[in-house]
Amino acid sequence: MGRLDGKVAIITGAARGIGAATAGIFAREGARVVVTDIAREAGEETAAQIRAQGGDAIFLPVDVTDFASVQTMVEEAQKTYGRIDVLVNNAGVLRDHSLVKMTLEEFDFVINVNLKGVFHCTKAVVPIMIAQGSGVILNASSVVALYGNYGQTNYVASKAGVIGMTKVWARELGPKGIRVNAVAPGFIRTEMTANLPEKVVEMVINRTPLRTWGEPEDIAYAYLYLASDEARFVNGAVLSVDGGVVL
Repeated sequence: MGRLDGKVAIITGAARGIGAATAGIFAREGARVVVTDIAREAGEETAAQIRAQGGDAIFLPVDVTDFASVQTMVEEAQKTYGRIDVLVNNAGVLRDHSLVKMTLEEFDFVINVNLKGVFHCTKAVVPIMIAQGSGVILNASSVVALYGNYGQTNYVASKAGVIGMTKVWARELGPKGIRVNAVAPGFIRTEMTANLPEKVVEMVINRTPLRTWGEPEDIAYAYLYLASDEARFVNGAVLSVDGGVVL
């Protein structure tokens, strides 16, 4: 028996990194997984790997900044599996610069993907969950949303906004049987962080009490717990998974 047996989960940004790890772990725990991403080839590959390991997964392309694209994806997912039990709003981007150097386009792009994208996907999925009388929404925030970070005005604003929306939705949707929570990862070894200068990596590791990076699976297992019935009384929470970096 898997912890997500009978559940259908949509995971955005699931072509690589944390999203792909989450899709794989959810499938191993019995979920039917909708892998969604703007990167079609990598997304198809993630879904194919899950199927090759005996899991049930499909890939659907989506641009989370475009509500029509999101609606189409959600309709296709429901048509395929008949229900939607879990939405993991994982898609995210970085465009780091100090405030003085940050362009208007860089600010808008990050807000549109990381904040507006979460709004779009949740808005499209929630009517289905309300009709079912149950559901789980999980949002990707970040440790920097809680404490700020140099050069990340746009990213921090988007991830802090995600926490705010999480708490509003937990209040609004809880009475309808829908739980809404956020995960705040610390520094995780993904493509997004692969290009950090060695000096920055060293500084981060030295600041982390566990003296190591996190891996995508560390976040995926946090999502697994929150998606499962074990977390049935967890609502409106922000779970930090960061090795203690903010202590």
